[in-house]
Amino acid sequence: MGIVAGLDSSPDFTRIVVCDTDTGAVLRQGYAPHPVETPDGAGRPSDVDPQAWLLSLGEAAGGGLLEGVQAIGVSAQQNALVPLDAQGNTVRPALVGGDKRAQVAAADLVDALGGREAWAQAVGCAPQAAQPVTKLRWLAKNEPENALRTAVLLQAHDWLVWQLLGRPVRRTTDRGGASGTGYWSAASGGYRPDLVELALGHQAILPEVIGPSDAAGTTPEGLLISAGTGETMAAAFGLGIGLGDAVVSLGASGSVMAVHPEALVDQSGMITSLADATGMHLPVVTTLNAVRTLRGATELLGLPDLESLSDLAMKSTPGSHGLVLLPYLEGERTPNLPHTAGTLAGLRRESMKPEHLARAAFEGMLCGLGDALDVLRGRGVDVRRIFLLGQAAELPAVQAAAPSLFGAQVVVPQPADYAAIGAARQAAWALGVSQGTLDPRTPPAWQGAAAQVLEPGEELAVGQAVRQQFTAVREQTHPGAFRP
Repeated sequence: MGIVAGLDSSPDFTRIVVCDTDTGAVLRQGYAPHPVETPDGAGRPSDVDPQAWLLSLGEAAGGGLLEGVQAIGVSAQQNALVPLDAQGNTVRPALVGGDKRAQVAAADLVDALGGREAWAQAVGCAPQAAQPVTKLRWLAKNEPENALRTAVLLQAHDWLVWQLLGRPVRRTTDRGGASGTGYWSAASGGYRPDLVELALGHQAILPEVIGPSDAAGTTPEGLLISAGTGETMAAAFGLGIGLGDAVVSLGASGSVMAVHPEALVDQSGMITSLADATGMHLPVVTTLNAVRTLRGATELLGLPDLESLSDLAMKSTPGSHGLVLLPYLEGERTPNLPHTAGTLAGLRRESMKPEHLARAAFEGMLCGLGDALDVLRGRGVDVRRIFLLGQAAELPAVQAAAPSLFGAQVVVPQPADYAAIGAARQAAWALGVSQGTLDPRTPPAWQGAAAQVLEPGEELAVGQAVRQQFTAVREQTHPGAFRP
């Protein structure tokens, strides 16, 4: 069938992979950073001109990278809101990322609809500061003139697909992207225009939600463009996860997501009910403290890096000689303890050694993610295999403890551009369907990610004892805070 491309427009860069349509083998790749000014000492900007994404895309695709490509899939950062006027011009720069300015707006919206449960019933979860619906409320309150001019609402991947197609009258999105907006319900498969009006103050045109294997259109040059999706959904598709699989991502904060056949309505606010890029669902549970726990312990112990912390932790034993770290250093979302701090329990003379504190940091981080897994398991989500992502997944102390603490087989994929690969796989699917060689319900079977596979084995009982030790300290310190 030939070759296809997947491009991933992340918050910082564009990465493009060109893949063999039949096997998924990566043949060529390109990369370019976004030409975005980073504010002094303030991290990523909250406002970005979408043209920066196009410039970066053009640079990444230079040197004939896309020569011979028949179809392109687009993955992009989630939660980026691109407000357009009636002529299709951007009203203001895109609102991107976890926008702290919108925290008050999120609380306003929760109250305006009558509480978290009303939102859970409407769209699967209560509004969060990062979501487009909350950014609309912020816009209406803080930039009323821009809010009035806003006639069309797109996200990053919607806008890029629309640009690649030459800005046609029809604007599209996919279930995955739509499910993160806060005004589309994964359970009903439909928009809630009333929530757009509640947030923005008036109605706006929303992109058409097309199916996972549908094409958004064809460029003037004859290049097929697939539906596109958000980065989370694209990475899951690139990894090839299915029913029974969960993905644990180890960033500064952590997330646990799993494939499930139905949408989960969660009034507790712990589960974000997303859709995936295949027609299934992708419930996500987030923890605020993952690798930041390890970095904190590294600094406290005066070590140069995480590898040194891992080496030190390996000198201890499971259970850290009774030391338990509740890693709620930034407060926590799972359990919902926004204003708490971390706790170190079990200090005895014999446990007060650097290696036991190092081990307690790893076990505390993984037990916190184990709690997030239990939220999904408690709602009937089947988890038999766990994909562990992030640089910290390579650390020996993580790999030694994770299978027994999670109580499942752990797969550590080799680092790769899984979001871009997922976008390319979506392009191959749409191309195959358009040519009549693939079933619209069955994605192309690409080779899986190269990975290490770790089994809990005989350590399972030991791991469960460590979890029980962690749970006992958590319940004693924060009684009733965690109800999976």
